[in-house]
Amino acid sequence: MNEHITKILNGKGLAAKIRMELKGKIAKSGKKPGLGVVLVGVDPASQMYVNFKTQASQEVGMVLESCEFEEDISQKKLLRVIDKLNRNKKIHGILVQLPLPAHINQYEILEAIDPRKDVDGFHPANVGWLSIGKPYFMPATTRGIWTLVKSTPMDVRGKHVVMVGASNIVGKPTAQLFLNHGATVTICHKLTEGLAEHTKRADILITATGVANLITADMVKQGVMVIDAGISKHKGRVVGDVDYETVFEKAAYITPVPGGVGPMTVASLLQNTWLAMCRIEGMIEK
Repeated sequence: MNEHITKILNGKGLAAKIRMELKGKIAKSGKKPGLGVVLVGVDPASQMYVNFKTQASQEVGMVLESCEFEEDISQKKLLRVIDKLNRNKKIHGILVQLPLPAHINQYEILEAIDPRKDVDGFHPANVGWLSIGKPYFMPATTRGIWTLVKSTPMDVRGKHVVMVGASNIVGKPTAQLFLNHGATVTICHKLTEGLAEHTKRADILITATGVANLITADMVKQGVMVIDAGISKHKGRVVGDVDYETVFEKAAYITPVPGGVGPMTVASLLQNTWLAMCRIEGMIEK
């Protein structure tokens, strides 16, 4: 009888390796990539991610400029902030922490970012480049997911990828990337009927809904790769979308929460910022 062995995709360890490599590249370049982070309001989750990004950027030798504002900031003032960061030659990457307050037009803010500095990959131009298979920047979480999958021997070509979650931040760009690389992609969302019928067919199941324990063992097939990009609080613990303990028994590969996609998102953002600096400064990215 074959023994089933599940391999944990350790995003924390892989992210540490990426940061170490970046630190060496930055030190060798003699330049300091600059990242401007715009945070509006006091959302605890957003603040936590900004803190992670600050620590990680300092670790690799980047300069992070944090622009924090009260929730009632006007659209006009926020646009002026973006314009200032666009013109700042020391800033190579700009990230606006989402979501923004309801009175702010998120799309106008994202469109105002210089596409060359759009390290989150959310500017309409960069969304378009990804859709035709020539991404200028991959959104950080999408890039992190892709790096995790590529760290395994699995070839995504011809595989059935099921993406649960259709957000502009994770679901849509991730589905598009896998489609670009030859996978057959199914996108599910909160209006999808019979979710389990779709997830059971997945060779690679990616989920990003923020619904605790949405995916249970009876919803996946034996030998599936599970990438859990969801995060929420459940009974005082940080958990993902996947019922980890039970799905673990059936998965060939699985990401933990925390310690999976989250650290990879931050590492990918740093990679994008380094790439932005190389392009803007006319350097060859290695």
